[in-house]
Amino acid sequence: KVGWYNAVLQPAFHLPYPDDTLAFVVLSTPSMFDKALKPFVNKKWLKIIRDPVDQCVSHHLSHVKEKFPEQKVDVIFDYEILPSRKPKFLAQTAAHVAGAAFYYQRKDVKHDPWGKKKIYGVCIHPKYGGWFAIRGLLLFPDIQVPFLEQSAPVDCVNTEEKRIELLEQFNFHWQDGRYRDIIEVKEKYSEEQKAYFATPPAERLRLLGLTQ
Repeated sequence: KVGWYNAVLQPAFHLPYPDDTLAFVVLSTPSMFDKALKPFVNKKWLKIIRDPVDQCVSHHLSHVKEKFPEQKVDVIFDYEILPSRKPKFLAQTAAHVAGAAFYYQRKDVKHDPWGKKKIYGVCIHPKYGGWFAIRGLLLFPDIQVPFLEQSAPVDCVNTEEKRIELLEQFNFHWQDGRYRDIIEVKEKYSEEQKAYFATPPAERLRLLGLTQ
């Protein structure tokens, strides 16, 4: 429910919907690369190429909207920002309140070793660890669900030591991706997918065999 999200954030970040409004957080799993992105690129659906992943997600979520012709469906993508430069929604907070992935933050560590350093939080999925992404939010403004019960996300990094290790790796060594394997995962990115996301955005089109 939108109310779960708004309840944990300052008013500046609230979504402008009634508290009981139904919302879905959209995640992409490791198989997205082979099952969605590569077919999308191969079918030459990209007329003007910006970011192939963002365009692929947009393409598939537009199909989801078509499945509900009687309903109003609002879509917010993870990369969208407001004129104030704030994100349109805080993806990791949304994933946490929806029970999709646990958002580990500095406040989840009792004995904080970082002093005055800025420490960013990170979501970990119980099945995919850090090998997933939060892609968007689907909102159904005309569907109110007052009786929907909230499910807590799975706390899969549940020791102080592991949480410190996770936040250290994410904040100071994120490039090597070790934080993604903080738990044993059932599926992770393929070597091809790792290479794609490790490539600077400007060079990714060439990697996919695309040219402007």
